[in-house]
Amino acid sequence: MAGAAALVMLRARDVAREIDAAFDHLLAMPGDPRDRLYAAMRHAAIGGGKRLRPLLVQAASDLFNISRDSALRVGLAIECIHVYSLIHDDLPAMDDDDMRRGKPTVHKAFDEATAILAGDCLHDLAFQILSDEETHPDPFVRIELVQALALASGPAGMAGGQMMDLEAEKTRFDLATVTRLQNLKTGALIAVCVEAAAIMARLPAEARLRLHGYARDIGLAFQIADDLLDVEGDATLAGKALGKDAAAGKETFVSLLGVDRAREQAHMLVDQAKAHLHGHGAEADLLRAIADYIVERDR
Repeated sequence: MAGAAALVMLRARDVAREIDAAFDHLLAMPGDPRDRLYAAMRHAAIGGGKRLRPLLVQAASDLFNISRDSALRVGLAIECIHVYSLIHDDLPAMDDDDMRRGKPTVHKAFDEATAILAGDCLHDLAFQILSDEETHPDPFVRIELVQALALASGPAGMAGGQMMDLEAEKTRFDLATVTRLQNLKTGALIAVCVEAAAIMARLPAEARLRLHGYARDIGLAFQIADDLLDVEGDATLAGKALGKDAAAGKETFVSLLGVDRAREQAHMLVDQAKAHLHGHGAEADLLRAIADYIVERDR
């Protein structure tokens, strides 16, 4: 595991630096009355975070020799969606959080209206990036990337899962429903990171099945690990409040399975995920390392 963690941390550091530089360029202050909006977007997007999603795009792109620039731009677009979702999730109407990535949430650092607009603009920026020919020269690839991210982030994906999460405060969910919730809320955006590489490689649908399996398994393993950290983790390391699901009466993998069974399930999913990569060699080492890292991380 030590070797896997070292590989992930090394590549993640490089990806994080590139993503921060890209956000710094795209969100340059305009020097007009929009400055507060740009400052809020920069506050949310630059610095902090694991950058797992852009890293996954890079790792999956390694399988197909996709250019680093294309992989970076697609990862940046997916990170825009992820950051917008965090801004909106933190709002008083949703999770009402004060801290994110070790600093005040956007509505606390600025105000609710600015936070809403900042999230909206990051959402729009994602599709601006994907539709630009700098991302990929083939317009058919670009439109498929746009469609895949739209599906993963909308009512059939992340936003639908967030709605289920809000409903979880009002009713009791069984394990199948919690699994469905997390497949949408967390798993869909993780899955599109891997799917994006297959799209850029122009793989036919039948050739993507093993990658889909890998993405599905690590998405669930990631959420189980998050649930375990919510119970056992360190809020200082996490950079956000912990234990909120239990306080809200929401069912989680840990509340339904218990700590030991949840941890066993996460490790089983990681083993399954890596098994989906058995047809690949060293080019899949980073994907294997990410799978291991997901369940061993401390934040």
